[in-house]
Amino acid sequence: MKIEKLLLSNFRSYKEDISIDFLDLNVFVGRNDIGKSTILEALDIFFNEGKGIIKMDKDDINKKAKEEGNSEIMIGVVFGDLPAELTIDTTNPTRLDHEYLLNKEGKLTVIKKYPNAGKEKVFVKAFHPTNTACSELLLKKQADLKKLLTDEMVCEDKTKNSEIRKAIWQFYSENLELEEIEIELAKIDAKNIWEQLKSYLPIYSLFQSDRKNSDGDNEIQNPMKLAVQEILKDQRLMNSLNQVAAEVEMKLREVADQTLEKLNEMNPEIANSLNPVIPSPESLKWVDVFKSVSITGDEDIPINKRGSGVKRLVLLNFFRAEAERRKNENNVPDIIYAIEEPETSQHPSHQRKLIEAFIELSNSDNTQVLLTTHSPSIVKLLQFEHLKLIKNGQSKEVVSVERNELPYPSLNEVNFLAFGESNDEYHNELYGFIESEERLTDYNDGKQTIEYIRIKRNGDLMTEQKVVSEYIRHQIHHPENTHNARYTDEQLQTSINDMRTFIEAQV
Repeated sequence: MKIEKLLLSNFRSYKEDISIDFLDLNVFVGRNDIGKSTILEALDIFFNEGKGIIKMDKDDINKKAKEEGNSEIMIGVVFGDLPAELTIDTTNPTRLDHEYLLNKEGKLTVIKKYPNAGKEKVFVKAFHPTNTACSELLLKKQADLKKLLTDEMVCEDKTKNSEIRKAIWQFYSENLELEEIEIELAKIDAKNIWEQLKSYLPIYSLFQSDRKNSDGDNEIQNPMKLAVQEILKDQRLMNSLNQVAAEVEMKLREVADQTLEKLNEMNPEIANSLNPVIPSPESLKWVDVFKSVSITGDEDIPINKRGSGVKRLVLLNFFRAEAERRKNENNVPDIIYAIEEPETSQHPSHQRKLIEAFIELSNSDNTQVLLTTHSPSIVKLLQFEHLKLIKNGQSKEVVSVERNELPYPSLNEVNFLAFGESNDEYHNELYGFIESEERLTDYNDGKQTIEYIRIKRNGDLMTEQKVVSEYIRHQIHHPENTHNARYTDEQLQTSINDMRTFIEAQV
């Protein structure tokens, strides 16, 4: 199962209902504090139910919505790439479509609502029968289902709830009155359906940009220590260790009892004053047994003494390995890696390798990758279809980046929209496009000019009047000419905005 859409409302800065499309690789871009991390954290809450990195609290309710009396957060996910058959009924395997648990497009939509940011209520939003004669069958127990069966209905096995439902729906197949409704899964028979569905959900692992990165952090000192903690969460393994500890405890008590018995023969007073102290198996700190595990460099330099970029790179790949271990341990086929700002503390060459690795990872079967970034350089390593631009208007939008926001594909344009990135390269691109379209005369018409000193071929100086865009263009292409005042950031921004406006008006 893979995410096809995220549905969000009343969560932090996302007040209105919003639907965000997902592919195998999704890179969220936008200005600071616009809601990139919120998307990844909402999914952590949805999948890991407060046992992951993020915990839901009342501050997550959108402030404006709360003032208007709405204190219910909604996080929903539309899943595609569904398995052909699922065991959603303990009595026998069945299909989601046979249970009318899919939407009109044949996708699974799971909605979680958090009243006052509290305990979640889980719903499936599905194209479902509403005819009162055959509605709410998923909420009925077997005895109630059997009461609805008639002699005219063909039911292959009346001991299986799914077969009874199938027979009833088949009988009313011409008059099901299908409508899109929300089915709460915490009620009666459907409660078991949700428990079964959860076992098919992807493993979701979030790596945060503000992850601790200090020398004193155990995880930085060595990710193997965190690995020990995670491995020891395996109850089967802990049972084995506790069994060993119980046997050791028994042997120790035998030795202690025998020692005191012998001591009692020689000095009963001392023997009676002594008591063996043996920790119970449950009180043992097994993590401490493996405290010397480590990964070090060739010169035995610990990780916490390496550069911040190396530390983060090791942690990032430990995160990937740990997520893979969880996936295999839980026998779940799908995995989602969510990583905030992978470029943090990384050399440009490492950034390139990371992005190439994530692109390759996203092309793997049963894998999705979600990233956020503030790096224009990373954006230029990606394809347009990978990018999701977050922007604020009358309401917040998360839009797929189109190749032709301008009349030509431009990742510089994406960086301008996402980060306000105004640079020489983007200015050259815009000016070159206007020039190639032979529209410079139209563009310059009516614009104010400033004085530009040009160096002629013979070395003489010549004063000319140039519009700001051309003034900047000449300075970019002739850095050897130092006779003019360097253009300002404000002039660069103004020139880029003027050229964008002119180009968009021509489209």
